Amino acid sequence: MTNHELEKNEPLLTHLAVYLLLIRDEKLLLSRRYKTGWEDGMYTFIAGHVDRGETIRKAMIREGKEEARIVLAEDDLAVVHVMNRKSNRPYVDFFIKATSWKGEPTIIEPDRCDDMQWFPMSNLPTNTLPHVAQALEFIQNGIYFSEVGF
Repeated sequence: MTNHELEKNEPLLTHLAVYLLLIRDEKLLLSRRYKTGWEDGMYTFIAGHVDRGETIRKAMIREGKEEARIVLAEDDLAVVHVMNRKSNRPYVDFFIKATSWKGEPTIIEPDRCDDMQWFPMSNLPTNTLPHVAQALEFIQNGIYFSEVGF
């Protein structure tokens, strides 16, 4: 068996990420990455990795608190899209819409985010992460699952 064959038959180690859709007055909340070492200067939803032993919704609640000082409840979160994405490493991204939240979103990690604002859903900044813009398009078209980058 060659190394290539071994690689194809090995279990896939996939990273899980959560992305929060906050919508208010037909506008989406986006934050701009800053000094993270990955895609700096690009806009994205409040997002982060799912930690070992953590549920998808608990990860989203944690990220909302850590990144924007908002309080989310599990019952107010709905998965609206799942993206199986090939990047520099494999990801399964969960795009989650909050029907309500407590608190006004604010930057609390200025060393990782230098802008956070509401954008019209029909007019995202040109420097929005491509897979985030794709996911939003899928969501708006009622597509709940996608595979990107393969």
